[in-house]
Amino acid sequence: MFDAFPGALMAPPTASVQENLDALQAERDSGWDAEQLRSHEAFRLSLEEEAGSRRMVGVGDVVSPFTLPEVDGGEVVLTELLATGPVVLIFFRFEGCPACNAAWSAYQLSLAPVLQELGVHLVGVSPQAPEKLVAIKRRHDFQFQIASDPDATLIDELGIGFAPAEEDREEQRLAGKDIGAILGTGNWEFPYPTALVIDQDRVVRFADIHPNWMVRTESDAILDAVRSLPL
Repeated sequence: MFDAFPGALMAPPTASVQENLDALQAERDSGWDAEQLRSHEAFRLSLEEEAGSRRMVGVGDVVSPFTLPEVDGGEVVLTELLATGPVVLIFFRFEGCPACNAAWSAYQLSLAPVLQELGVHLVGVSPQAPEKLVAIKRRHDFQFQIASDPDATLIDELGIGFAPAEEDREEQRLAGKDIGAILGTGNWEFPYPTALVIDQDRVVRFADIHPNWMVRTESDAILDAVRSLPL
């Protein structure tokens, strides 16, 4: 299921992730037809059901060292970041995803500044190619790193990826929605919206995964986990 970012939302962004997502849903409720709304909800619910039987990253798991390209050039190297503090990873679909932009509007207000004060690194991760993904960093004027996982290597290791079946891909291509082209990689794999807090030993201390992308982790939950670490 593909949604393109329409530009600024009608409602001004707030510091609450869910309030922003609820505002986005309200706009859709008033502007989409009943079948489009039904199909969108059914697909999100199917992802929740599918995810229930999967092994995904959890608290206590150790994250393997990784190096990913950063959208402004250079690299995001986990071991280098952890040398100076814990890391918060937030996985999202792509730069034009409306729900992702709604969530990041809140994170920019209520998460990023506090993490910076605490000396904790925030990194956004998407499977989109860097040259396409950079738009979300420009749009929100992020002062933290946005990393590309174009082969979904890290996403797969964490068990948080999903992709539509081939028949669904063909249906979306016929409708002019080629996710492989949007991502710029030919790959159709998205991550479930996921927030991880990783301590300096690469151990996951907080993991929150939402297959239904209209529900995401609030800043307060991430900050509570961070503050429980020996900083």
